[in-house]
Amino acid sequence: MTSTKNNHNEQESNGSDQNQNTKLRLEDADESMCDADAADDITSADYYFDSYSHFGIHEEMLKDIVRTKSYQDVIYKNKYLIKDKIVLDVGAGTGILSLFCAKAGAAHVYAVECSQMADTAKEIVKSNGLSDVITVLKGKIEEIELPVPKVDVIISEWMGYFLVYENMLDTVLYARNKWLVDGGIVLPDKASLYLTAIEDAHYKEDKVEFWNNVYGFDMSCIKRRAITEPLVDTVDGNQIVTDSKLLKTMDISKMASEDASFTAPFQLVAKRNDQIHALVAYFDVSFTMCHKMIGFSTGPKSRATHWKQTVLYLEDVLTICEGEMITGSMSIAPNKKNPRDVDIKLSYSLNGQHCKISRTQLYRMR
Repeated sequence: MTSTKNNHNEQESNGSDQNQNTKLRLEDADESMCDADAADDITSADYYFDSYSHFGIHEEMLKDIVRTKSYQDVIYKNKYLIKDKIVLDVGAGTGILSLFCAKAGAAHVYAVECSQMADTAKEIVKSNGLSDVITVLKGKIEEIELPVPKVDVIISEWMGYFLVYENMLDTVLYARNKWLVDGGIVLPDKASLYLTAIEDAHYKEDKVEFWNNVYGFDMSCIKRRAITEPLVDTVDGNQIVTDSKLLKTMDISKMASEDASFTAPFQLVAKRNDQIHALVAYFDVSFTMCHKMIGFSTGPKSRATHWKQTVLYLEDVLTICEGEMITGSMSIAPNKKNPRDVDIKLSYSLNGQHCKISRTQLYRMR
């Protein structure tokens, strides 16, 4: 994947592989798995919340200008949405969104955070003289009780890699159903998942085909497992071979929890003669309640975010000609054993001049 990926070998050698950062949300928690005494008593959800107790992930998110500035613009440029309103911040982290809302004139903000970061958020609120406006509540949305019966606004940065990874959307929907007043608003209120296809021969060879011959030994059993794990990384826009197609738009203000599981058909049309090694998913987010709509994209042709893109490598190399079409469908659902993981079923077909193939592949984001 050009610039980002061309540097991977060097990064791995000095121990600062950028891709480690993309997995930080769960990998930080993985370190604690070495504690055998505690492991049996800790659930995957505990690992998830523990990962958000580390400062590194919050630094990465706060420094994501696309993400943080978009939320700031929504709040500061549309103060009428927030002023004199009761606001619920779901998954508050450091409390940055709550701080924005307080500065915009919110009557009161309830910042709910389950991880140990809640204690730090309380300190931050106090340091900024906003303890009379912001109340930090430590606990799970599904288990806490608010001091008020209803709220006017729910704000959350719930999006995970591949949009739905980590399943935090379900928590936002729970909060909406329980506490949002009739006519209240959810920020953001729209999220759309897209799919495109890329040429990525060099990196697939380095990361997937590598296992076929490791110092003369067949380790292809690892390859078969590795290809089932989507990769979160930055894709260069020049690698894109086809157009992009919308898979799903979610209306957070209206959707049901089960709507996050879906099957969507797609048709990707080649814009040039090339080979395709992977499909790439990305998402856009919109705040349509603003006076002038604000949003951002995590696509390969947009400014980079900490979400990057999600790459699903194909078992086959598809030789495609300009104008030819890849047809198929993608099914997405939370993993039954660990709902914060995502199961993906991809079916695709190409009936082209040089390549005729039809296949189904299974992936799991974990």
